[in-house]
Amino acid sequence: MSTESKQAGGKGERSGPEAGRMQGHWLLAKLGKRILRPGGRALTAKLLEQAKPAGDDDIVELGPGVGATAEVLLRANPRSYRGVDPNPEGRDAVKNILKKHPRADYVVADARETGLEDACADLVVGEAMLTIQDDAGKSAIVAEAARLLRPGGRYAIHEMAWLPDHTDEERETARRELSRVIKVGARPLTLEGWKELLATHGLEAEWHDRAPLHLLEPRRIVSDEGLWGALRFWNNARRLPGASDRLKAMRQGFQLQGKLMGGIVILARKPGAAGTR
Repeated sequence: MSTESKQAGGKGERSGPEAGRMQGHWLLAKLGKRILRPGGRALTAKLLEQAKPAGDDDIVELGPGVGATAEVLLRANPRSYRGVDPNPEGRDAVKNILKKHPRADYVVADARETGLEDACADLVVGEAMLTIQDDAGKSAIVAEAARLLRPGGRYAIHEMAWLPDHTDEERETARRELSRVIKVGARPLTLEGWKELLATHGLEAEWHDRAPLHLLEPRRIVSDEGLWGALRFWNNARRLPGASDRLKAMRQGFQLQGKLMGGIVILARKPGAAGTR
């Protein structure tokens, strides 16, 4: 975790209800929210429609979270699937999904250094992980994704991006405020910045789409989780001390900072002939 992530809550972070101290994405997961991506389920669906996971693909997912995207990827019956994540949070949920698929595995490793072999994947997927890294962390993860991909392989990411026509000062203020609210450092890039990062590691961005930062809007929660899932989420929030107040603060933060940033998905490709194994 970055120094900024540790300090984002400021003084008094270690006191008060647990819900007030947790990183935002893990609080949402604890309350039962399965879709933790900034653009929601619909934006991930658009990304995977473009990535076209298939039965002859070897797939690596970096940071599978609680397994919502893994479920979609596994519906394609890929040649193999490996989810890579060092964090214990969400691990049991993902393993419960993977145990139904004999060609799926869970790898406890960092996305910057997975330990997997070179050119072992046709599709690498990573969501809501690059944004919280500093420049060096972003570069290391993208470099690892490029190393894992075979020629012609696809890299699908779902992150946050700045909207156009805002000053650097406005963006830095919004970045700091969002980091404070979610208690993890948020460092979005512009669309051009994401493309440049990918290109630095030999990956060509060929498609992108955007969605507003409506992660905690009631309509988005129902769309992402379904009616019963949304009701369960809100009921859990009422029961966990401090959770309702924390969710209110996070929602207000998303509404304010969402004027400057939103979710973005990008599909990039490693040049070369596809199908080389």
